Amino acid sequence: MRDSSSSESLTFMKMHGLGNDFVILDSRGRDAVVTEALARGLGDRHRGVGFDQLAEIRSSDSADIDLDFWNSDGSRAGACGNATRCVAQYMMDQLGQDSLTIRTTRGLLHAERAEGGLVAVNMGHPQLGWAEVPLARDVDTLHLPLAGDPVAVGMGNPHCVFFVDSAESVDVAGLGPRFEKDPLFPEATNVEFAEVRNEGEIRMRVWERGTGITLACGSGACATAVAAHRRGLTGRTVRMEVDGGWLMLDWREDGVWMTGPTAHVFDATLSRAFLEAL
Repeated sequence: MRDSSSSESLTFMKMHGLGNDFVILDSRGRDAVVTEALARGLGDRHRGVGFDQLAEIRSSDSADIDLDFWNSDGSRAGACGNATRCVAQYMMDQLGQDSLTIRTTRGLLHAERAEGGLVAVNMGHPQLGWAEVPLARDVDTLHLPLAGDPVAVGMGNPHCVFFVDSAESVDVAGLGPRFEKDPLFPEATNVEFAEVRNEGEIRMRVWERGTGITLACGSGACATAVAAHRRGLTGRTVRMEVDGGWLMLDWREDGVWMTGPTAHVFDATLSRAFLEAL
């Protein structure tokens, strides 16, 4: 994939985890290429390629790789669990390894192969203090002063988790953007709507900050599992059904582990004309 790029074009991969889809650029051995304009242009599903997040693989001095994330509106994303798993699958296959260390703005993450061709990643410890999430003021993160009594959790990016009777009946398109930009979240927030089916299973739907409704959100799944356990609704290990399928979440002593499938859809090259028009 990375050998076919040139100064006049740009080669990328399209991958997805449970329908949470990504454009992935491999920039190892050269300067970073992603800009706000490129992220917006690639993220346009009509005039570009389309993605939920864009991930750029970078050379690293302290891990196997560095990894940067962008949203489709051109803003930076602090974390993206399913993209991390997709990149981990690609890199482990390329390097012939069964595990991988990944440096992100979240910190050093560890990924490894799991049974059944799945990929697991440790998304790190949740951020539970109001300033860590971050929130605009000192409030109880377990019971936010917002309609619906949501929970705030940071996973390298902010999350606002609502527990609902039926995830299927929630107006995600209407409520998501309303809470995404609530003044309590100075950096905006991802918004999750979770239905706890039993102590080991959750149904979750999500509105992602800077993107909108997606079929899955890895960091959102982690945040939801943490919020559910903190509320006493589940154990520390749960199965979670998202719109795109199933994930396994396990909040261990060393962080929140997420396990699920990945898919490599295609490799392609952006034309010089597309890049010059940005």
